[in-house]
Amino acid sequence: MSTDESRPVPPGDGTAPRRIRVAVVFGGRSSEHAVSCATAASVLEALDRDRYDVVPVGIAKDGHWVLAPDDPEAFRLAPGHVPEVDTRAASVLVPTSATDRTLVVQEAGQPPRTLGEVDVVFPLLHGPFGEDGTIQGLLDLADVRYVGSGVTASAVMMDKHVMKVLLSSAGLPVGPYVVITDKDWRRDKAAAMDAVHGLSWPVFVKPARAGSSMGISRVTEPEALEAAIEVAREHDPKVVVEAAVFGREIECGVLEGRDTEPPRTSELGECIVVRNHEFYDYEAKYLAGDDVRLESPADVPPAVADEIREMAARAFELAGCEGLARVDFFLPEGGGVLVNEVNTMPGFTPSSMYPRMWAAAGLGYPELIDELIALALARRTGLR
Repeated sequence: MSTDESRPVPPGDGTAPRRIRVAVVFGGRSSEHAVSCATAASVLEALDRDRYDVVPVGIAKDGHWVLAPDDPEAFRLAPGHVPEVDTRAASVLVPTSATDRTLVVQEAGQPPRTLGEVDVVFPLLHGPFGEDGTIQGLLDLADVRYVGSGVTASAVMMDKHVMKVLLSSAGLPVGPYVVITDKDWRRDKAAAMDAVHGLSWPVFVKPARAGSSMGISRVTEPEALEAAIEVAREHDPKVVVEAAVFGREIECGVLEGRDTEPPRTSELGECIVVRNHEFYDYEAKYLAGDDVRLESPADVPPAVADEIREMAARAFELAGCEGLARVDFFLPEGGGVLVNEVNTMPGFTPSSMYPRMWAAAGLGYPELIDELIALALARRTGLR
């Protein structure tokens, strides 16, 4: 990877810039492994090979980094096919030094071979051990440019509890919630559940640091609460319980502004569950087909839309986000706007809401990928 801050992509033959070398990193150890693979399939397919030299790097469920096949079809998520990175593939050794940043491949019975340096990493990881600042920290150690937010914003926005504390402290409205830590639960389950009883029913029980609706339960009565908390704890020992908000779910995409420009916001989107699901859960998001309708632009009064866009940009800057984020909102039946979540690596297939909202704003999927890579290349390494 280049050490030249002003020119991260050097010329090739002296007459024209060489292709930008992009490492697409996906999979990971979280429960969102298959979702990450599906995201990678779409990005691998959309990257312009005349412009980019692509190196697919998969992280298996056991944390093994491998040289993955450059085959989008192998990683698509569909009914009957759950994609997974093959841990038996050739190992990839990643750099941790700013003075030697080459990727090295090791195969059984073969001498190590170098893949050389890359210009930018596109980390398409969802959930813990990737989206939460961990891979960002690894890349920062080696002065490697990458798409998306840095360590702090990634970690804070991954944790629904810390995210709510940050946003509410700055005056952005969030809904009522209770946090149950691992120590709380192991010390006194009854007391932890008593705190939840102060919320109105139904409630949503969520892992604090997971996405794609993994481990989330809608609970309508106290008798079902303990089981729901245990389900969430299978994904994260820290649990957030939120009072249900009756109304609409609206989303807004944010793109980092160029240079000193403010963040850019997309058209709004709305997720509408049509049938067969109590809420927008994992099955509804990825496998339900016509059970869910995604609309963009969302049918929202102009003044409310402007308020949502302003809040989305403000949340992006408060957290110190970079590159991209999707900010999710509730429009309660009684009026007002609540911030639900900030996702620093949202679902990123062409059918996902984030690319849909930008397409509705006039920025197509390949162009969106180009813009994110350009933003990453323009960003300096180290503290910023």
